[in-house]
Amino acid sequence: MNNNSHYLCQELRNMLHHQSPQIMIRPCVRVLKLFSLFADIMIRSLKKMLLSQNLESPKWSPAEVAVPGCELRRYEAGLWASTVIQSGSQKEAFRQGFRKLFHYIQGENETETKIEMTVPVTCLVQPGTTEYKVSFFVPTKHQSSPPQPTDPDVFLEQRKGAAIFVRSFGGFASVEKFSKEAKALADTLQKEGQSFHSDFYYTAGYNSPFTLFNRHNEVWYFKKEELEGLWMAKNFLGKIGKLLV
Repeated sequence: MNNNSHYLCQELRNMLHHQSPQIMIRPCVRVLKLFSLFADIMIRSLKKMLLSQNLESPKWSPAEVAVPGCELRRYEAGLWASTVIQSGSQKEAFRQGFRKLFHYIQGENETETKIEMTVPVTCLVQPGTTEYKVSFFVPTKHQSSPPQPTDPDVFLEQRKGAAIFVRSFGGFASVEKFSKEAKALADTLQKEGQSFHSDFYYTAGYNSPFTLFNRHNEVWYFKKEELEGLWMAKNFLGKIGKLLV
């Protein structure tokens, strides 16, 4: 609790035990004023945390080859905190997943460590299924030795470096808007002859609900790498060879 909050709590205690006629005349007014100030301080503190523009994000660099209508980024490998939610509603799955991960960074872990918020908050969407994976990027200072979650539904995953196609858009993003933007990105990639994993995509949000203007959202499709294709072909041929022996 900060100094202002401590002062207001002390003032409330003093006032409730004070017996002077002046305070007894209009106690409700002073109580309401003090509670209003206390609520204002708490709300401003929450907004300051959520509206910070200095939140860390995973490292990436622009790819050498430009793709019209979208970005192609090369993300570095990194550790993410994730949870998988089963739900018939993507919106509800995201809400539940965000809450679990927020509790994790607020100290619901083995060392009760508070972890800084990062961006973006991602959600893995697999059209046709009711399973969603919500994830927070683990800050750099915790990458090597992150606090272990105490919630069995939260886990830490090491994501490999990857080339990702990105489409950005503004405003408040609904499930329908994310789906529409993902389809637009897929259409662009198909038109440009790009090879990508079309059976899933990620939504990426960068703002809190308190941000009214200049909001930033993204949808991601993972690029199919040449080496990945060669590995899959080699693995397939290896299996066929064993069957023929």
